[in-house]
Amino acid sequence: MSTVITGASGHLGRLIVDQLLAAGTPPQEIVATGRDIGKLADLARNGVTVRRADFADPDTLDDAFAGADAMVLVSTTTVGERFDNARNAIDAARRAGVSRIVYTSILNASTAQMKLADAHHRTEEYLRDSGLPFVILRNGWYLENYTDQLPMITQYHALLGSARDGRVSAAGRRDLAAAAAVVLTQGGHLGMTYELGGTPFTLTELAATFSDVLGTHIAYRDMQVADYTATLTGAGLPPEMAAALADADAGLARGELFTDSDDLVRLIGRPAITAREAVRNTAAVEGSR
Repeated sequence: MSTVITGASGHLGRLIVDQLLAAGTPPQEIVATGRDIGKLADLARNGVTVRRADFADPDTLDDAFAGADAMVLVSTTTVGERFDNARNAIDAARRAGVSRIVYTSILNASTAQMKLADAHHRTEEYLRDSGLPFVILRNGWYLENYTDQLPMITQYHALLGSARDGRVSAAGRRDLAAAAAVVLTQGGHLGMTYELGGTPFTLTELAATFSDVLGTHIAYRDMQVADYTATLTGAGLPPEMAAALADADAGLARGELFTDSDDLVRLIGRPAITAREAVRNTAAVEGSR
């Protein structure tokens, strides 16, 4: 029997595959799926089964999930289509006889008011009602959402947002992927919902961290949600994504991306990467280019 990883051509899905391999899962027991299997060619060369899966095309899901015992359902990035995509995947998993689903949700999905949380909450409810055994991993905001901005932050000496003094329990994708690998390879997790976050910080504190690591002053500029949306759109983000990210910052200000849970550390069995470590690592990579 095999474990299917959806979205394996994306950041988190690929890291989950890597973590499973590092944990000793034989490559032939892993099925990496994505819409563009060309991006998975290196995994295929290393013995991982690669299959095309398009959540908008259920026929591809039936073929992709055939023979699977477990599945990691990595939520898609298309905001408006996220619930429909997840529903198609859950239905296909049930048809394929998948015995358990690990779903990557968002922190505080059952109570958060931000737009991004709605589809996650609906998916969690649909998964619970499906009758399939499940584990829900409510992933915190990615540290990479901030560190990937390093070139722009350095250029303008500013970190922008609409988070006011809200605290965000951001976590690194690699740690979140490690948590997924744990619940896939160890028993005792079925039916559990985990809130996975790292050490919390405000964006003002994060700007100070950027300043310390880079050796130059970085200010946090708090903006109105509408102004931040316009700024993100002007930077090239699709309007729907820009609006969702600015709305998420408003949710951050309300405490919706904060958790004091130690679920992440307990699952991975070690400290999670901190914002300072993530900024330092990214700065080192950028500096070597």
